[in-house]
Amino acid sequence: MNKSINDWIRPEIQQLSAYHVPDPGDTIKLDAMENPYQWDTALVEEWINVLRTAPLNRYPDPAAREVKQQLRAIMQVPDTMDMILGNGSDELIQMLALTLNGEGRILLAPEPSFVMYRLIAQVVGMQYIGVPLQADNFTLDMFAMLEAIETYQPALVFLAYPNNPTGNAFDVLDIEAIIETSHGIVVIDEAYAPFADNTFMSRLGEYPNLLVMRTVSKLGLAGLRLGLLAGPHEWLEQIEKTRLPYNINVLSQLSAIFALQHYTVLEKQTLQIRADRANLLERLNTIEGVQAWASQANFILFRVADAQAVFDELKNQGVLIKGLHGSHPLLDNCLRVTVGTPEENQAFLQALTQI
Repeated sequence: MNKSINDWIRPEIQQLSAYHVPDPGDTIKLDAMENPYQWDTALVEEWINVLRTAPLNRYPDPAAREVKQQLRAIMQVPDTMDMILGNGSDELIQMLALTLNGEGRILLAPEPSFVMYRLIAQVVGMQYIGVPLQADNFTLDMFAMLEAIETYQPALVFLAYPNNPTGNAFDVLDIEAIIETSHGIVVIDEAYAPFADNTFMSRLGEYPNLLVMRTVSKLGLAGLRLGLLAGPHEWLEQIEKTRLPYNINVLSQLSAIFALQHYTVLEKQTLQIRADRANLLERLNTIEGVQAWASQANFILFRVADAQAVFDELKNQGVLIKGLHGSHPLLDNCLRVTVGTPEENQAFLQALTQI
């Protein structure tokens, strides 16, 4: 008798739900932490002229050397550190999990945090341990974190800095204690570094088990799917073995090089988003029934009495944000809104106030 699909698919895969991305339709899209600004016409034309030179009949540079050179300068990666590029942070997280996985190996992260830490661990068959944050302000519960590290001896610890979806940056002394206590790798995920005031990039090499991860997605290049992992050669030499060849395609490489050569445009947009974030937070906290938390990212987490009802009504009024109710107990009745353009922020605030 022929076996069914269920006989062949791993049980842990069958139990998963595929990552869901809603169709935004023609709504104001404030759900995915994207930079809301596009390039002006002149810059777009200049970029298209660059793409015309792309040798699509050839494989891309497997090492993406020129992209790395640009990223090293922009992201201030120390000269003594190696780099690996991935299709966004997701592929880098997967490379790390594949490299460090083994019988009894554990991936540990605070919760709530970036959902891909858990999902990728489950996909590769690595045990995942989530340690709840403090309920009142989403800071690290250091007693619980250090106890979990001592108990489980994780091979891999992820710390989103600032954290998604809460927007706060964990205390530097707490992060140092976690790095010093951990025997495995500690990855500081700095996806939102452009909107924050601190980084561990300059501290690479200070701890032998410290790696730093970045992405260009939040800078306004989410469509490129380009992330980087930086750290000591000894670690990255091994992680590199799990990278699929030619993973950064030729169009992404050319586009990234061009965009980073015009970094001042992206930097200006980032400064605008940071300013608009402060205004959005202030106005959110004037709306009766809304509790909003300060953020060092390009989004704001807030709580209302009935998150699902508010989410649905905002969508009905043409504004799409992120509903987090039900994803974690600490996020009951929470919603997350990306900082958009001033006009988009105004439309969101007007709709929310009416609701």
